[in-house]
Amino acid sequence: MEDSERTEVVLLACGSFNPITNMHLRLFELAKDHMDGTGKYRVTKGIISPVSDAYRKKGLVAARHRVAMAKLATQSSPWVTVDPWESLQKHWTETVKVLRHHQEKLQASSRGQQLGSAGTDRPGRKRKWAEERHNRSPRKAPEPPTKGVPQIKLLCGADLLESFGVPHLWKSEDIALIVGHYGLVCITRVGSDAQKFIYESEVLWQHRHNIHLVSEWVPNDISSTRIRQALRRGQSIRYLVPDPVQEYIEQHRLYSQESEENNAGLTLAPLERNMAKANARNTVAS
Repeated sequence: MEDSERTEVVLLACGSFNPITNMHLRLFELAKDHMDGTGKYRVTKGIISPVSDAYRKKGLVAARHRVAMAKLATQSSPWVTVDPWESLQKHWTETVKVLRHHQEKLQASSRGQQLGSAGTDRPGRKRKWAEERHNRSPRKAPEPPTKGVPQIKLLCGADLLESFGVPHLWKSEDIALIVGHYGLVCITRVGSDAQKFIYESEVLWQHRHNIHLVSEWVPNDISSTRIRQALRRGQSIRYLVPDPVQEYIEQHRLYSQESEENNAGLTLAPLERNMAKANARNTVAS
């Protein structure tokens, strides 16, 4: 298939990135190789979207630091970028809304290019589209991408895929939208059985053709948790994170025993929100 006939794809990775590691960057390269290798897709861009402080995960340092480190880590990449939009939100934002936000940005960019090339890029038309976007019901299913507009797909590791099975962590309708409308590119790890997990889930099995599993043949077990542990013990993290990230951590004295206690005792924002909604439904039903 000619490049012009392939579906363009933008890979979006959401997460804490606390801190970003070389493995996070490898996920993008692995996913791009796989998707390009299918002959059906062409990956044009990768986006790293650090979660906001409102996520309330234990040990989470300030979003400004996590965004800064991610930008340092990707400064040498010709195609992976960092978008701070999610990190700047006052409240925790569901992943499906982050996907929608970036798909709409791609749609708007495409419309702007078309209007500009036609000589009809009038402020009124842009304002009208912005108003339509603002007034759109958040419950309404997202529209399919316009032909020629890249498709957003969620890039993740097997741990995120398996987290779909954690009670109240995800809304069932969000999972259906993520895998059914956008699609997943999942990098599997040693010891996980993603195929079995998909088989045992009705919603994942229903949309299995929109889940792209990628095997990592060079095992790499680097994790942000282990890096924070090493830093608390005064051990080297060189070659586990990009050099500029290590320098930033040292400069700002991040990841101490004190910072690991950030948000200790708090409930993760998605768990708190979804459990509250579930309790409210049960109360009404009773």
